Amino acid sequence: MKLPYSWLQELVPNLPPVTELEPIFANLGLPLEGIEDTPTPPEGVLMSVITRAEAMEGTQLARLTLDTGPHGERVIATGAPGAASLPAGTVVALVTPGTTLGDTEYGIRTLQGVESWGMAASAKELNIGESSAGILTFPAGTAKAGTPMHELWAADQVLDIEITPNRADALSALGVARDLAAFLKLELKQPPAGPAPHGDGEIRVSLPLKGLTIERDPSKKLRFGCDHFAARTVGGVQNGPSPLWMQRRLSLAGMRPIDLIVDASNYVMLELGQPTALYDRRDVTGDQILVAFGLRQGEEVADLMGGTHTVGPEDLLILDGRERGVSTVAEAFANAGQPQPGAGVLGIAGIMGGDHGRVRADTTDVVIESAHFDPVLLRRTSTRLGLKTDAVYRYERGVDPLLSPKAADRVAGLLAECGGGQIEPGATVVGEPEIPGEITASADAIRALLGMTIDTAEMRAILGRLGCVVTGEGDTLQVMPPSWRVDMNIWQDVAEEVARLHGYAELPETLPTLRIHESNIGASAANDSRQNLRRTLAGLGFQEVVTYTFTSDDEAQKARAEAPGVRLRNPMTVDRTALRTALYPSLLRAALAHPKGERVLLAEQGRIFPQSGEAERLGLLMRGPLAPNTHQGGVAGGYSAFRGLLETLAASQGAALEIRQLRGEPVPSALHPGIAGEVVWNGKAIGWIGALHPEIAQEFGLKGETFILEIALPLPGRAWGFRDPSRAPVAWRDLAVIAPKNVSYGEVAALLRAEAGEGLESVEPFDVYTGDQIPAGARSVAVRLVFRGAKTLTDAEVDPVMDRLIGAVRAQGWSIREK
Repeated sequence: MKLPYSWLQELVPNLPPVTELEPIFANLGLPLEGIEDTPTPPEGVLMSVITRAEAMEGTQLARLTLDTGPHGERVIATGAPGAASLPAGTVVALVTPGTTLGDTEYGIRTLQGVESWGMAASAKELNIGESSAGILTFPAGTAKAGTPMHELWAADQVLDIEITPNRADALSALGVARDLAAFLKLELKQPPAGPAPHGDGEIRVSLPLKGLTIERDPSKKLRFGCDHFAARTVGGVQNGPSPLWMQRRLSLAGMRPIDLIVDASNYVMLELGQPTALYDRRDVTGDQILVAFGLRQGEEVADLMGGTHTVGPEDLLILDGRERGVSTVAEAFANAGQPQPGAGVLGIAGIMGGDHGRVRADTTDVVIESAHFDPVLLRRTSTRLGLKTDAVYRYERGVDPLLSPKAADRVAGLLAECGGGQIEPGATVVGEPEIPGEITASADAIRALLGMTIDTAEMRAILGRLGCVVTGEGDTLQVMPPSWRVDMNIWQDVAEEVARLHGYAELPETLPTLRIHESNIGASAANDSRQNLRRTLAGLGFQEVVTYTFTSDDEAQKARAEAPGVRLRNPMTVDRTALRTALYPSLLRAALAHPKGERVLLAEQGRIFPQSGEAERLGLLMRGPLAPNTHQGGVAGGYSAFRGLLETLAASQGAALEIRQLRGEPVPSALHPGIAGEVVWNGKAIGWIGALHPEIAQEFGLKGETFILEIALPLPGRAWGFRDPSRAPVAWRDLAVIAPKNVSYGEVAALLRAEAGEGLESVEPFDVYTGDQIPAGARSVAVRLVFRGAKTLTDAEVDPVMDRLIGAVRAQGWSIREK
């Protein structure tokens, strides 16, 4: 936000020099983005009075006859819009011949047969503002003809202040001045209040009915749209250029002066922080204003800038009292609170005025609107309609809910003072605004939070300077924030204000005591687990990838994944139209970027969105050799290598891992029917592992074997226990079981573990044989059985167990391979 230093100095008379303000603003949490010096106009620019203005026939130029004071009467030609209609007495800034602006020296030149003596300048040409839309004009009597403009338009410094979203109260000259006066313990001079009203106003105002919601759904949070509305009327306003002092402040603040009525509204917004709107009273039918939720869905509203907007029942509008078969204002809100079709739209509430009701060149009687609107509603509407204005910028951050009447009085006073308007004595004020509630704070808690030793008396003084009412006894502070501090809601907000004004520079240079709330104990466990998993996978050679969460029906079909169920309303591209239901299609797409034959180890932790609900998954992919051939022999890839990486991962996590072979229907559609397994982690099935189905590989253009895994996160844990290692040696036996080929090793191992009891420490396969002495359709699986006890086991103790195992094998219809 841009603000001239001279304006702040008027509100805080003893303000330090501008060169000393940067650290003060930084301490207040309102850092300066820059300080710009704005020069005074050159000496050759004179205030000149128009004695006659006329259009030059056959051209788009106007001929202005000017009283230039010491230079007598002079004539210029100008192409500025509206120049031909300027009334006599209007004051303009004339660049006299011989004056240099920038790199251009102005002189006398002939335009369409008129010898133009200098030029009537715009604010941008004089380097005193950004507007180049027309020449600078000032009301009659602003200055004596021939007065050098630099005597009236002094040099200044413009502060560019960064306002954080929570400090809506600082979006005005008064708001910034309040903070400076409180911090520096200086007197704050309030702006003129404007004429106070006496009695009721002529304008009747009706707000949305209570119980009305924007979605028309009683289950949604109630939003009334507008809880405070003030209206005043001013008649007989002589509209035209605003006074020089007002134009100067608006220009320095980055706004373009337009005319007195518009400029007065903008000036009050910059001064107090309250947006206002002014309507031509001729368009306020029946002297009634209705604040209502929308017209019929799809109807269009024309704004005062010439644009049109399609509005609906969720948009808050300002309407005139034009009746359509109703006898009272209240009846206009019957049937869910919608106004009758055809009502005149004065504006889109809090955002922009409408073409109907706009201030025109012949406007003399105006209705002032000053209201407090719901910030959430306005943000929704402005975003949907693509309208971002200075008013919206303030409303959506939080305007003082009690400021509306004061702002209306201030605008009325300016129109009377500068435009000769006659103010109606009364005012219409409706609504019951919500204001910040009382906050209970403990001085000890504030000191503990800040880590600073601040006296309770000083806390009370700081909060008092900020406009708070502080009561309570001892170290208990009962704080009632001022209405403009809508950001103060909890005691920590009070602590922040104390710290700001006491000074962040007073923070002691000691390490603060670490105080962890009980709710935060263990809060990082899930993230620590993910980081540990990432590090382990990286150590195994996997490269982490982060892919899009979006997919398409075509990709899901190619990968034989579950069809997407969550669609995007506004997809980025045609191939990213829904949320994915599995990780492995993204890994397959990432694998395509690697040349054939190159080792590919990819890992991703991400979320999927199947019909069963959102879930977190770990996906792994392997292609090519585990270690490529170099000057030494490489290590081949394959399913065994991929499974070995998973087993190493489990071992590093201290987990018990089991891979159960899958056949038939349980095989996931993504896997090869003959190389598919279920991953059991610490006794819980969490996903699958295997070779990619050849048809899917062909669809994705992946030649050669590809192995994939997808398991659920977080990985199941198990209780940790500690025991002394056994000092007894092991006893091991080998056993070769002949079983049909469709019997997996897992089934053989499960049978042996079940029959052996606790003495069996491990079962590991070491040979698979088919051929001579093995029946057709069968195979021999040789396993090593390791037994361990509390003491050295003897043959007399192990042999009965072996006999029991052999009996169990034969009871299954299998056989034992003899020597």
